[in-house]
Amino acid sequence: MRALQVVASRGLSIVDLPPPAAPAADEVQVRIGAVALNHIDVWGWRGMAFAKRKLPITVGAEAAGTVVAAGTDVKGLAAGDVVAIYGADTCGVCPQCVAGRDNLCENVRGVRGFHIDGMASEFVTVPARHAVRAPAGVSVRDAACAPVTYGTVEHMLFDNAKLQAGQTILVQAGGSGIGTAAIQLAKAVGAIVIATVGSDEKAQKAKAIGADRVINYRTERFEGVVRKLTARRGVDVVFEHVGADTWAASLFSLKKGGILVTCGSTTGVSAETNLYQLFQQQLRIVGSFGCRLANVRDALAKMAAGVARPVIDSEIHLDGIDSALARMESRQVFGKIVVLF
Repeated sequence: MRALQVVASRGLSIVDLPPPAAPAADEVQVRIGAVALNHIDVWGWRGMAFAKRKLPITVGAEAAGTVVAAGTDVKGLAAGDVVAIYGADTCGVCPQCVAGRDNLCENVRGVRGFHIDGMASEFVTVPARHAVRAPAGVSVRDAACAPVTYGTVEHMLFDNAKLQAGQTILVQAGGSGIGTAAIQLAKAVGAIVIATVGSDEKAQKAKAIGADRVINYRTERFEGVVRKLTARRGVDVVFEHVGADTWAASLFSLKKGGILVTCGSTTGVSAETNLYQLFQQQLRIVGSFGCRLANVRDALAKMAAGVARPVIDSEIHLDGIDSALARMESRQVFGKIVVLF
């Protein structure tokens, strides 16, 4: 079978691998139909793993496909089902997993495609509990955007920030994959959405998917515009994943008692925080990583209901992966790039 592997730092190759073994009693084998690209793929491409890994490693942290075989103990999944595959290899038996807090698993083996082999291959065999069946009407391509993109946003906005109707949210990098998802999901619950983007073209696209106001951060200081738009009050929530370049101004954009929820740091992992501002304004900073399996199910249900559908920048095949990752690295995308198998 064909697979995409990192063979060295910035060294990606399309390789031929033996197909995976038949599924064990509690596993399913999935024919992969689509892999959605994320910044974690760029980090892996660069060799920026947060833990030791052994090369070569198959990439792909977010994917969906069709079940081709199920183990004897598997219930609720059968050949032909479209499934989204959870991105982390969690244990399923520790107290956190049992309580439904999968992304706090005490025995996690790693993130697929980053620490351990991922899903950019024609077939994978995974624990059945990591394969989330998509409702009727959700395509394999769209389902591929549920485990990381929409699941992460569900966890950030609703588990952590507790976003509610009538609140105002600032979505940083609104043209990114998770930025476009955040705009849609925030609007769906009745929030007022302010988004930042890096061009006027992206501003028009962000408005088209529901943003109430859009700020081109290359031509305006977004924190000043936010204070003006909110009559100097500030926003209830900041959806942050950019990191050092926006950190201080994101905190300044919050109202007293506001929440900044962050899941990423694409511009650097270290940033200064004004501690006086933090405690005097009683701000809350919440770190968020990945999502719960329940978030993936919720995201798929919202796709099926038409509440939110992935914004697709482009569809590519394996031989276009290098240029696709380079476009992501230079922020020349709006929405998701999806690799079709």
